[in-house]
Amino acid sequence: MLTEKPTSVIRTDKWNLNPTAKQQVLLSQTVKVYRRVCRHLMGILLTHWSSLGALSSQKRVLAVEKLIHQTAKNPQPKYRPFDQTFYKFPSYYRRAAIVFAAGQVSSYMTRYREWQSGTRQRQDAKPPGLNPNSGCYPTLYKGQCYKLHGYDRIEIKVFNGTDWVWTTVGITGLRERHTVDSNKLLSPSLIFNEQKNVCHLSVPFECHPPQREGEGRVVSVDLGINTTATVAVVNFDGTVIHREFIHPGRDIDRRDKRLKSVSKRASQTMGKGGSLQKGFCSHTYRKCRNINRQIGQIVSKRIVQIARQFNADAIVFENLKGWKARGGRKRSNLRQRFHGWLKGMIRELTEMKWQEMGGQVIDVVAAYTSKLAYDGSGVVRRDSKNYALAKFASGKRYNADLNGALNIAARGILQLTRRKDSEERSSQCSRRTPVKLGLFV
Repeated sequence: MLTEKPTSVIRTDKWNLNPTAKQQVLLSQTVKVYRRVCRHLMGILLTHWSSLGALSSQKRVLAVEKLIHQTAKNPQPKYRPFDQTFYKFPSYYRRAAIVFAAGQVSSYMTRYREWQSGTRQRQDAKPPGLNPNSGCYPTLYKGQCYKLHGYDRIEIKVFNGTDWVWTTVGITGLRERHTVDSNKLLSPSLIFNEQKNVCHLSVPFECHPPQREGEGRVVSVDLGINTTATVAVVNFDGTVIHREFIHPGRDIDRRDKRLKSVSKRASQTMGKGGSLQKGFCSHTYRKCRNINRQIGQIVSKRIVQIARQFNADAIVFENLKGWKARGGRKRSNLRQRFHGWLKGMIRELTEMKWQEMGGQVIDVVAAYTSKLAYDGSGVVRRDSKNYALAKFASGKRYNADLNGALNIAARGILQLTRRKDSEERSSQCSRRTPVKLGLFV
């Protein structure tokens, strides 16, 4: 089945740099002076926003340059100290700073208008503020701000304290998107971490995924509590050709062990009656978030590998947006497991990876996917001793998550193959039968 032609997507790679100690100072000074320029421009843009706000981005840049930059055709700019304060500031760095500052001021004005009109989270909410210290990084334009020499060295225009000079920095780490001929390299950003004293390039690519021609099958994913992801590959005729359980238990145990240490430290800190200070165990929570991110990457990567291996037309998920857990008592293990359910992250990461390959991700209604047997025998009963097992009306025992994955596949197949004209639309008053895999067999 030929999928729709995908549109271009933007993906970002991280290129690690290996500067010398002297180059680290130059890169740090470049970022600092760029941020000073952005703070300076925010005040100018805010002052003249009544006349600049309605202009297009390109015309706004020209209008601001006319206010601050002296040229032969513009000998008397309104803000002449700008060129004196930021002597020989490169024009392309200046235009990038104008675009960034305009975005900050535009966001502030929009939020302020909403606050004035009464659109507030609380009635006594304070008005929004414009934060000039926004932590921005300079955008590098090809030929003017950077020159790429292969993929092992890059020449960057930096500030040495008095003048703007070129310096060549080694590239030590790359991804693979630059090797794809259809990908277009966009303007990277220079990222410098003052605390760790390390720097890298954030390199965006405009990716043009190929048009996929699947072999008439879907990959369905059931995101569960007992098993992180249960995957089934099903043909359009209902034939199940692959089943797999994805559950990175080692990472889940590492995360849960750290979270249990938080409750122990909390009881030792505040006793029976007390309160915890702000930021309590913040480092532990940060590590747990990173572990969750790693779990999401591992699971989504494997799902996409399966879809690519079997040349699937689409990856099918349950639509769990806005779903909230109702089971489990307060402070119970079940409630804690619901908190660690990465349903949204896994779906988002899978969609990002699969879209880059030209694939399609669809959502189906989640109701009755686990409650009904995939063979059409009726409602299933969960095993009292092992909740992961389901007992069909026929007496057959089956994995509950895999049963849900097969029903999800059936709904995905129906969504991909059904007619989309008015002849197939049913009346709103008609009662609909939940879709099960047994309907296709």
